[in-house]
Amino acid sequence: MIYKTRDFGEREIPDSKVIIFKQPIFGFDDYKRYTLIFDEEIGDQIVWLQSLEEPGLCFLLFNPSQFEEFYKPEITEENEKLLGTGEYVCWSVLSLKEDFETSTVNLKSPVIINSTTGVAAQILLEQDYPVRHPIMEGAK
Repeated sequence: MIYKTRDFGEREIPDSKVIIFKQPIFGFDDYKRYTLIFDEEIGDQIVWLQSLEEPGLCFLLFNPSQFEEFYKPEITEENEKLLGTGEYVCWSVLSLKEDFETSTVNLKSPVIINSTTGVAAQILLEQDYPVRHPIMEGAK
């Protein structure tokens, strides 16, 4: 199906690339259908989480594996039930600043996607991680 996007014009998104949020992005309860858009020029560390219901709604996500020395999110049994069985991919919501080096990521509430089923949720970790962690601090 063809969808309008905020930053990439119209895009054909196959059903297999649709992500359904069982627990929505905090503050955006009415929007549950998204897709990930990768930009080859930027690489695979930053992606766009594009709403398929509202073209103007799009989040930048950052791959937190850059912080693997100290960031090890633990998914609760309750969240495993919500997301289902499969392989999970973790993304952090990126708050992009004009000076990229001052940008921050939300390590407390990652977006977890079950890449097997396409089910996702933004979860609040029980671990003590910051909501605004400087992107350049502790990155590889």
